[in-house]
Amino acid sequence: MERMVNIAEACLYFEELMREVTERHETIIVEQDGQPRIVVLSVEDYRRLKAAQLRSPWEETLKEVQEMRARIQARRRGEPVPLPEDIIREMREERNAELTGLP
Repeated sequence: MERMVNIAEACLYFEELMREVTERHETIIVEQDGQPRIVVLSVEDYRRLKAAQLRSPWEETLKEVQEMRARIQARRRGEPVPLPEDIIREMREERNAELTGLP
């Protein structure tokens, strides 16, 4: 989540803001004269962003695919995720059976 605070608030409540950033992974945008000036985020989030900058596009895509596969497996409650070619083959077999009336 992201929250805007003015510079006076940031100075007065900096310790509380640090707690929100570190414990709740909230991002704080500090504004001065109505303009955003700085962003306060956790070291963990900062390192994640820096690492993402250093990765090549294919590494980022691979990571996204792996994360997506993990989410699908979690939804399937540990049941293995079928390979795309197996799904396509099964769908073709079902279609052929429907068209020909043969199992």
